[in-house]
Amino acid sequence: MRNEAGKVRQVIADWLDATATGDHARVLSLMADDVEFLTPGRAPFGKKEFAGDSDSMAGMVFDGRSTVREVEIMGDFAYVRQDLSIEMTPKGGAQMRLAGPTLSIFRKGADGRWRLYRDANFVEPV
Repeated sequence: MRNEAGKVRQVIADWLDATATGDHARVLSLMADDVEFLTPGRAPFGKKEFAGDSDSMAGMVFDGRSTVREVEIMGDFAYVRQDLSIEMTPKGGAQMRLAGPTLSIFRKGADGRWRLYRDANFVEPV
């Protein structure tokens, strides 16, 4: 299981790297097609809405850091509790900082790859 937890942690690292480099296609490849995001003040949304949000943020500079607090593997599912810190800077604009806890569920696909399946994200401006 230790190796599987490392693979889940790598998905998180890949996500942060892909976000920082603006590789939206790579970010989308790290989530299940039936992913669901839960965030404060917004109805749950899926991959299609996430992709649309990402497209609207083109040109924005992102820097994210994750402190993983816990990874638990249960068969083809894993949950991760982490603290997330994000700095976003729109082109020519002021930097915005967000931070807070997340609780994420990953699902292992038939291809052996872990992908984000559910995400409860409670980051807020700091």
